[in-house]
Amino acid sequence: MKIEQVTTGLSIKRSVDAGTDEQQRIVRDIVQDVRHNGDRALFAYTEKFDGAKLYSLKVTQEEINEAYEALDDQMIKIIREAAQNIADFHAKQKRETWLYTNADGSVFGQKMTPLDSAGVYVPGGTAAYPSSVLMNVMPAKTAGVERIVMVSPPGKDGRLPAGVLVAADIAGVKDIFKVGGAQAVAALAYGTESIKAVDKITGPGNIFVALAKRDVFGDVDIDMIAGPSEIAVLADETASAKEVAADMLSQAEHDTRASAVLVTTSESLAQGVADEIEKQLATLPRADIARPSIEQHGAIYIASSMKEAIQTINEIAPEHLEVITENALDYVKDIKHAGAIFVGRFSSEPVGDYFAGPNHVLPTNGTARFSSPLSVDDFMKKSSIIMYSKESFDKHGAKIAAFARLEGLEGHARAIEARNE
Repeated sequence: MKIEQVTTGLSIKRSVDAGTDEQQRIVRDIVQDVRHNGDRALFAYTEKFDGAKLYSLKVTQEEINEAYEALDDQMIKIIREAAQNIADFHAKQKRETWLYTNADGSVFGQKMTPLDSAGVYVPGGTAAYPSSVLMNVMPAKTAGVERIVMVSPPGKDGRLPAGVLVAADIAGVKDIFKVGGAQAVAALAYGTESIKAVDKITGPGNIFVALAKRDVFGDVDIDMIAGPSEIAVLADETASAKEVAADMLSQAEHDTRASAVLVTTSESLAQGVADEIEKQLATLPRADIARPSIEQHGAIYIASSMKEAIQTINEIAPEHLEVITENALDYVKDIKHAGAIFVGRFSSEPVGDYFAGPNHVLPTNGTARFSSPLSVDDFMKKSSIIMYSKESFDKHGAKIAAFARLEGLEGHARAIEARNE
């Protein structure tokens, strides 16, 4: 793995993927097909892309019961505990409606209202993601969303993974459908005979899912267009090369386009991590994915000082940031841009992926510069409340009318003055 010195104007490798023209065309065609043909289109695409011939899309209670039987009792207990941790963390985010009254009797405030419905997309394919279920559903439940719909692509046997179904049931999801890809996004956005349309769609997926979310945005809300997973590690000479390398590979194994970066003030750590990555890749089951990720999107940077190292981290604006230094918590105040910050040796990134409580749906591709993790706020909307008193109206009405005329809107001005007649 190449080791470089930090330089001014560091060129950060991004993996933004807007899709090819052909992929965009395919997605547009699928979305329109689902809009016009509903369930019939969903059945056809599920057979074509997932190899499953279905006659019903909705998961039955019998399938959920069988999922519980297929999972070890200890694993079910772990999922329950993780769900509770996530619920507890997100409960602290919830904001309430507030009002205040001025001295003249005018009342102002903000009304917080949960969305009526939300759709959660859970990826399928080579892996099952019960954690994605919990991270998307729990904040929606905490916000007070009444109807939560989950979609996920089935296997060739027409079933969803046991872990995904158990997690959904524990999280309280009642409407679970066996459909994935762009067609599932279209169904959530516009509705079909089986799936009622929702107000917001969240959850990660492949490029076709991402393009579909972009295509339907505006008709419904979406969380984000997520890119490949990223991790950056800020470390000094006190860090363990073995542990840092393992953490970097934990993200590299996600996707050949994933990014794993170390920024350190220690040359010996830099070399040690490079050696450890090679050593650990030799036995990593998903090395065929992790190695291209490390070779094409990985990097080790040596900074001359911790100040320069932190500046580099802020320029990268990583999805996940680990701070493994002496007095690690002291440096958090200087970190401006990161989706989630894991502080200290025992806060390995998978702690946040699965169990700690904070959300693992995070901004990627440098968007941590201006966006935030998925939260309760994403499932609520705000309405401003304005109740002007007569005293305040009499005092400020002429100013408001004047402002309206400055903008050439006579009707606005007259609406104010009509109350003075």
